[in-house]
Amino acid sequence: MNDSVKWWQKAVVYQIYPLSFKDSNHDGIGDILGIIEKLDYIKNLGVDVIWLSPIYQSPMEDNGYDISDYYQIDPVFGTFSDFLQLLKEVHLRDMKMIMDLVVNHTSDEHIWFKESKKSLDNPYRDYYIWKDKPTDISSVFSGSAWEFDENTKQYYFHLFSKKQPDLNWQNPKLRQVIYEMINYWLNLGIDGFRLDVIDLIGKDIEHVQIGNGPFLDQNLKELYDTCFKGRNIMTVGEMPTLSIQKAAQITNQNAPLLNMIFQFEHLSLDEIPKRGKWMLQKLDLIEFKAYFDKIQKTNFNHGWNSLFLSNHDQPRVVSRFGNLSYRKESAKMLATILYSMQGTPYVYQGEEIGMTGVRFQNISEYKDVETLNMYHEFLDKKVPMKDIMESIYAKSRDNSRTPMQWNNQLYAGFSDENPWLMVNPNYKEINATFDLEDQDGVFFFYKKLFEIRKSYTVFDLGDFNLIYPKDAFLFAYTRKYKEQLILVIGHFNNQEAEYDLEEFKDMDCLLTNKSSLKLSNKTMISPYYCAIYYKNH
Repeated sequence: MNDSVKWWQKAVVYQIYPLSFKDSNHDGIGDILGIIEKLDYIKNLGVDVIWLSPIYQSPMEDNGYDISDYYQIDPVFGTFSDFLQLLKEVHLRDMKMIMDLVVNHTSDEHIWFKESKKSLDNPYRDYYIWKDKPTDISSVFSGSAWEFDENTKQYYFHLFSKKQPDLNWQNPKLRQVIYEMINYWLNLGIDGFRLDVIDLIGKDIEHVQIGNGPFLDQNLKELYDTCFKGRNIMTVGEMPTLSIQKAAQITNQNAPLLNMIFQFEHLSLDEIPKRGKWMLQKLDLIEFKAYFDKIQKTNFNHGWNSLFLSNHDQPRVVSRFGNLSYRKESAKMLATILYSMQGTPYVYQGEEIGMTGVRFQNISEYKDVETLNMYHEFLDKKVPMKDIMESIYAKSRDNSRTPMQWNNQLYAGFSDENPWLMVNPNYKEINATFDLEDQDGVFFFYKKLFEIRKSYTVFDLGDFNLIYPKDAFLFAYTRKYKEQLILVIGHFNNQEAEYDLEEFKDMDCLLTNKSSLKLSNKTMISPYYCAIYYKNH
């Protein structure tokens, strides 16, 4: 490993959504002991770090992203002893574990908020944001971001569900108790945090500066100095509102406030601009490539990238950007294009076997609060039912939250009881058992891709240059570091097409989802083909 590459830059991260990963106690809900049961499967993929979505105590209004006690494990997932055992088992396998943490808001069932509601002069009142009159700010989950409290006759601010009141980060006492809690978990031996919507902790409600607000830098600096400085940990911040340039500044490797950031500009390119996530348009691959070209070059030698197309909030990538008629080819192609870039790879559970989105026939089968709010809002606006359901099929967060498909048995081997969310009916054909029995399966392709990535310094430190930047179907680029050169090819097309790749004719194929091509001035590339070619000068 090159001395200038840190462990978290070299790592492969696997996100576990505990509710949907593996049920061990027969209640239809995933849990900690279920995760322990599958650690060897994760290790076999080539994973270095597990990112655990929230398992703290929560009423589950937003599936754990509404925390009611930061110090307790929710009984639905198991006990604190189970958690310590998980941490131990992860470390025994030479992996690390980062926890998801939500400090922009809490649950309305947190003791802080219960106290805050009691009176205007309660010591916890200023832990949250209260006003006599609401302002014109909308909730991400539909409707106003202000909720009236009958007891104190004021409104509290909630950027998400009304059961998720926002914390007042301008209160220094609140900040200190947050830092104490963060240090508690770090002192227990976890290896870092993924920080949920952390770009919102700098907001200025008065001037309606919500994301990337005026207090963000100082709050992140204080957080770093109080909790992260001097620790050999990994921190990733979810910051959808930040520009690429601001993200590079925050992750600048000379003095990073966070190691890396999740941005979402590339995941809004299949939405009609400024109309919200539910207003769909076809992905423009030229735009998609231009985004990656920009972020790769901005962060080269400065910041650091998070490489992801999927997570618990995003639809399944094969359904979204691939082609279900070429499911395995699409899954491999998308992984190749993404994970050959500079940055830390993130795999969302099930992505490694090519799991797809779901099309539940009835709205009653959906559980996601954002989806249900959108459904009722669009009904009120007289949007045709067909259009509402098409948006849900494309973008509902439940697409990625259906239970992990382990085998073709009842409930996909996730549980032996009816799961909290219905299993995708295609589990009988798409599941980990079948994929692992297939040497041409998605799992083994991912495994090989990560092995190759870790074997060549060019993947960590090479520059990035697009080939055919204005082509509507071919995503191809080179990366070069000293004598090492790679060519990466991904074909977003269900038709065969010809390309001039003569200048790369003497390169060797490291990996492909079909067969190695003879690169020439008339290279025929088949549908959803991908490959990595290599040359050492």
